Amino acid sequence: MHKGKQITPQKYLSDVCKISPDEYVDFMSLMEVPYWSQAEYDVPDNWWNSDDYYNVPLDVFMTALKESLKEGYSISLGGDVSESGSSQKLGVAVVPSYDIPSEYIDENARQMRFSNGSTTDDHAMHLVGYLDREDGTWFLLKDSGSGAHNNQTSKGYWYYHEDYVKLKMMSFTVHKDAVAKILEKFPEYSSK
Repeated sequence: MHKGKQITPQKYLSDVCKISPDEYVDFMSLMEVPYWSQAEYDVPDNWWNSDDYYNVPLDVFMTALKESLKEGYSISLGGDVSESGSSQKLGVAVVPSYDIPSEYIDENARQMRFSNGSTTDDHAMHLVGYLDREDGTWFLLKDSGSGAHNNQTSKGYWYYHEDYVKLKMMSFTVHKDAVAKILEKFPEYSSK
């Protein structure tokens, strides 16, 4: 029901939300498949086995997040939210000092954790902004999960340090216009 009328989910998506799923693309950053190619993101949430994920190096992944936000696009960011550095009470996620120092967070550290299962993809959130500070970049995420409004100071919002995003956030979905220059580097995309 929408405004007292029966409406299908498809009509709600196209007519009310005005979202065309074909306008969105998925990215990941994993060393297990060649960069600058499309591949399957092998996680349970990709139950339909989509092999349409654009795989990019970590620096491109991080730049795409910030540039998309600068251009006014929000992002669905997926990854591991059940880490010891993630505090629901405070609404923040950081990489604890006992895990890995910031200067060692790179593609190898990320891939090792994904391959050995210590990084999983257990949730996605709505990335809506960021702030550069002396202690690094902090990303603002809106969470609609069932526990998002429990105990947090900023109910429903999280602040993720860039180190946490680099190490634990594995994929994102964004409007294709936000990443047009990146997509041009993929032979598969330019032939579409």
